[in-house]
Amino acid sequence: MKVTLAQRRLKVGDKQHNLHVIEQAVQEAEGDLVVFCEMALTGYMCRDLFFQLAEDECGVAVREATRISAESGKHILFGMPLKGEVPGLIFNSAVMVSPEGRVQRYDKIYPANFGPFEEGFYFAKGGEPMLFECDGHLLGIVICYDLFHPELARAYARAGAEALICISASPATSRPMFERLLPARAIEDTIYTLYVNQTGTQLNIPFFGGAQAYGPRGNQLAHAGYYKDASITIDIEAQEIELARRMRPTVRDCGSD
Repeated sequence: MKVTLAQRRLKVGDKQHNLHVIEQAVQEAEGDLVVFCEMALTGYMCRDLFFQLAEDECGVAVREATRISAESGKHILFGMPLKGEVPGLIFNSAVMVSPEGRVQRYDKIYPANFGPFEEGFYFAKGGEPMLFECDGHLLGIVICYDLFHPELARAYARAGAEALICISASPATSRPMFERLLPARAIEDTIYTLYVNQTGTQLNIPFFGGAQAYGPRGNQLAHAGYYKDASITIDIEAQEIELARRMRPTVRDCGSD
């Protein structure tokens, strides 16, 4: 399976503009799956606007993304604020739409609420990891600060995920930590590890971009660079995972707990 990681500059609060950006990137992408960043639909620095911008899984934005998916024949994974079943609660979510109309959802388990991050003011916590299925491939999804909690990546690897995909809205100050954690997760769990970040400046906070991908032995496969629009495409190959797990059987040896 080919996966395109697409980092694009986005406008805060302008869903229509951002959907247009997504559509253009999907049309240009080589991958079967095209991945965008955390809060790609709305931009990240929306604050109280999140309550107005949030939709449900049958809302206008998801329907429009599903149309783009159907017309392109590509799966699309992107971040957005989603409403929950309980009225008044919203989540920082990842959504994947597929050409046949299927919608899959993961809600961020660890909203960031420290330093410049204020997610705890707006978003409820997600409940559990959620494997996404894409053309017969299983994908583990995490959102930004989730990556700092290794139990999520390990749970996905043990459940059969071939790739861990992290969509993110990380400012420049977080870059060194993410660039250490990404290959670490790949090595720990012998899993492809893919990362797409916000890029550009929103409310005076610069997001570094830096989309990148690592193989299941921690080798860097591609890097999109910083602070610019860019796309990279990589292949997910099952035999590479099998080889990595023969060489370092961490998933086998982690026990049953």
